[in-house]
This record gives sequence, C-alpha cells and structure tokens, in this order.
Amino acid sequence: MRASLIQIAVNEGESVDSRRRRAAGLVCEQAGADLVVLPELWTTGAFAFEEFEREAEPLEGPTYEAMAKAASDAGVWLHAGSIPERAASDGHSAADSLYNTSLVFSPSGELAAVYRKIHRFGFDKGEAVLMSAGRELVTVPLPDTTLGLANCYDLRFPELFRGLVDAGAQTLVVPAGWPERRRAHWTLLARARAVEDQAFVLACGTAGTHAGVPQAGHSIVVDPWGDVLAEAGPGEEVLAVDFDPARVPATRDQFPALKDRVLGLEPPRRQDDS
Repeated sequence: MRASLIQIAVNEGESVDSRRRRAAGLVCEQAGADLVVLPELWTTGAFAFEEFEREAEPLEGPTYEAMAKAASDAGVWLHAGSIPERAASDGHSAADSLYNTSLVFSPSGELAAVYRKIHRFGFDKGEAVLMSAGRELVTVPLPDTTLGLANCYDLRFPELFRGLVDAGAQTLVVPAGWPERRRAHWTLLARARAVEDQAFVLACGTAGTHAGVPQAGHSIVVDPWGDVLAEAGPGEEVLAVDFDPARVPATRDQFPALKDRVLGLEPPRRQDDS
C-alpha cells in the first residue's frame, strides 16, 4: 500500500483560495497512491487564530468540493487534513459552532468520514476557546486496512488511540500543525503510539510559519514496532512510502501485548480507608 503525505507550506502572502487550488493540484499529482494525507488546518494555519472565524466554512463548502474532486481525479483515498468548520446551531444555543474538522474521501470522491477534533490545544486561549470539541471516535475501513482518525494535540492522549484500536483501527492517521519548538515530542509521541498500539502511524505536519510560529515539518511514517519507515525534512515536501498493512495483525500475533491489557482497576485506597 502506498501513502503520500503532503507536507504543504502555510505562509503569509498566499490566499486561502490559492492554497486550496495548490493543494488540489498536489493531490492530483499523487495518482497511483492508495492514500493521500494533508495536514491540519492547512487552509488557514493552525496558529492563525484570528483566521478561524473569518475563513470557517460549512462542511460541504469550497474545501469539501475541491478535495472531493481531487480525490476523484487522482483515484485515491484522501484524508484532506482539517478545516475550520462552521456547523449550524444544534438547537441548544443561538450561535453556530466552530470545529477543527477532518474530511476523508473515497477514490470516487464520496465523503467517507468526518472527524471533529476531540482535544483542542491552547489551554485557555486559541483553539481551546475558539472551537468546540468533537465527541466521537472515527474509523474508516479501506480495502486493505482500517484507518483511525486523530488530529495534532490528540497525539498526546493515548486513551484516544486505544479506543481507536478497540474499534478496529490498524493505521492511525494524524494530520497536524505542530510547532518546531516541540518537534522532539512530535517524533517521540508518533513512535510511542505506534509501539503501544501495534499499528502504523502516518503523521502529516505542515511546513512554513503560522502566524509567526515556525512549523516542525518532519512528517513521519512509523511501523508497528516503532521503526521509522520514512521522515520528511522541515520544508514543503511530499513524503511517499510503501507499507504492508498485513504487518499489523502479524505483529499483534507475534507479540500479543494488547491481549494482556487489564481494564477496570480499582483506584488506590487512601491511608485512612479500612
């Protein structure tokens, strides 16, 4: 199976429309791949917080249309990274909600899955206060593997990935806008998720600078033993790698650590408990 991770640069001076057209062209150039992945919030930049509200679009907006066509033209499964999505009010509030939303398209251009980012980064600012949190784990069955969807900051929360594995995921796809200053964490966490879940990890970052924040780049593909199959550099690049999805069940059979999980443990007793 061949995956192409498009580590697109998000720089000032390029309009969203221009970058959308450029991303669609890069996807079309990957004809022959099985799966193509774009990064997180590549339309605006993950740290361009003031752009989220201005550039937010409905689920079936211009990025949806461009990416559906690109997937169909290239004949590939396309994980279109993520966009700032404006979702209509659910009736509990008058205002619309913004989400950091991933879209996955089939080779015919049909929408196959939607994932709204669960863990929002920023603590008390940025994405954490500007966007709503998703609530659902999402997997996507492909002919040769099952994808588990996550997004950037999600990478720090192993329980999310164990939930995806329990739902059948064998290949974990993580688009991101990860900053250069924490690049060591990016590589470490991608390898950790692969080892502990005995799954492939396809982690696709961005190049360039988002609102003054230099990006890590270094998109990475890791196998179920934690070995790095391919890693990009810091600049704009398409990282193409062949991998064998059959290695996941083989690894889990050879070293069946997941079967030894112990769930539902009692919390520790306090000293004054009898």
